[in-house]
Amino acid sequence: MSNAGRIGFQGEPGAYSHLACQEAYPDMEPVPCASFEDTFAGATSGEVERAMIPIENSLGGRVADIHHLLPESKLHIVAEHFQSVQHHLLAVPGATLADIKCIESHAQALAQCRRFIRDFGVRPVMTADTAGAARHVAERRDPTIAAIASGLAGEIYGLEALHARIEDHHANTTRFVVMARDPIRPDPVLPCVTSIVFQVRSVPAALYKALGGFATNGVNITKLESYIVDASFTVAQFYAEFEGHVEHRLVKLALEELEFFTEDVLILGVYPAHPFRHGIGTL
Repeated sequence: MSNAGRIGFQGEPGAYSHLACQEAYPDMEPVPCASFEDTFAGATSGEVERAMIPIENSLGGRVADIHHLLPESKLHIVAEHFQSVQHHLLAVPGATLADIKCIESHAQALAQCRRFIRDFGVRPVMTADTAGAARHVAERRDPTIAAIASGLAGEIYGLEALHARIEDHHANTTRFVVMARDPIRPDPVLPCVTSIVFQVRSVPAALYKALGGFATNGVNITKLESYIVDASFTVAQFYAEFEGHVEHRLVKLALEELEFFTEDVLILGVYPAHPFRHGIGTL
């Protein structure tokens, strides 16, 4: 099967990753995958041309396990996308707010709608994902059960929105990276972001020294996270993002100094900065 025009995402139809695929690549066919590993594998094997991967949420922080999977996948980040997360209370047609006795959804979605659930006074029930909760409500046809999910999930499973935008914070946003088998380097004159992973050498103040080149060359680091990669809890790998293109002179100087104090530096991708970063446009 040709991968042309296909983009993989983790989750069931109607997931927020599905919505991100539709908004960022409206001409591509979204392909649901059971797990993040399956999503990466689909792009690696060529089953899909792209993979839409959530990396962090403005309220929930980073997505678990993604930073381990990114370098292991051997894929390249070719774009980023910021997706507004707008939660809806979905129920079977004919149900009313007075009918609802429990609300099902993913743990993060329940947490992000905590105020609404508390004021509503019903029982929250955790499920594997938001779209799966919507599908479950549609299958059971029980008017006493509602799901918290996207408006897209409501459309797919034939549910009605009893209440829209029930998230506690309307600025709730998930950032995605788009992965592909081959790198696609943007024009260096455009605003760019570079993502890397690295391990520092076992010397005092290694991280401080490794990052010094970014400060002296005026390269802005926008993200720096660490995670353990060995069973002894002594080796940390760092994931970093910074503004700029690897072909920029100052970026090259910063990376040269970084490499001097690190065991390994892997460039995950150089890609255009999304307009959301600079407050251009709305979600």
